Amino acid sequence: MSEPRRFPDEPAGPFSEPPLSFNDREGREIAIRPYEEDDEEALVSMYLDFDPADRAQGIPPATEPRVRDWVSTLAEGLNVVAWHDDRVAGHATLVPGSNDAYELAIFVHQEYQRAGIGSHLIRTLLGHGRERGVEKVWLTVERWNRAAVNLYRNVGFETADAESFELEMVLRL
Repeated sequence: MSEPRRFPDEPAGPFSEPPLSFNDREGREIAIRPYEEDDEEALVSMYLDFDPADRAQGIPPATEPRVRDWVSTLAEGLNVVAWHDDRVAGHATLVPGSNDAYELAIFVHQEYQRAGIGSHLIRTLLGHGRERGVEKVWLTVERWNRAAVNLYRNVGFETADAESFELEMVLRL
């Protein structure tokens, strides 16, 4: 049995709460707001159009039925969606887990990557989580995914476990 996950004593932040609007590095107006049931079809569409090369750790799933099931499961957690006009540009989720800790996952569609959306999406999700009483957040990331590791560190995540090909990172809200 593995040791319980250790979280930092000091909280990270500050983090903005949704809704949030900003212009990304491409000058596109992006709006981030909490997920609503009516967002499901647009979110499924984003994942069906997701570049297979950008899939990590088997997610997002590749087939429509599996994407629909997965989105349904994620809807049980806390979610924020980044919108460009009427199109989903990205999605971030906090999935409840054991020991009152939530797992973070974030996905930015390939057409919107490297434009600053991921950073805003994570920060807004964490603000939403804090607002809803979330205190502990963790994630795993492939250690060679430098862009993601740097993004998580810049937000305030710390490495908790680096013993495999994945890093486990943690943050306290």
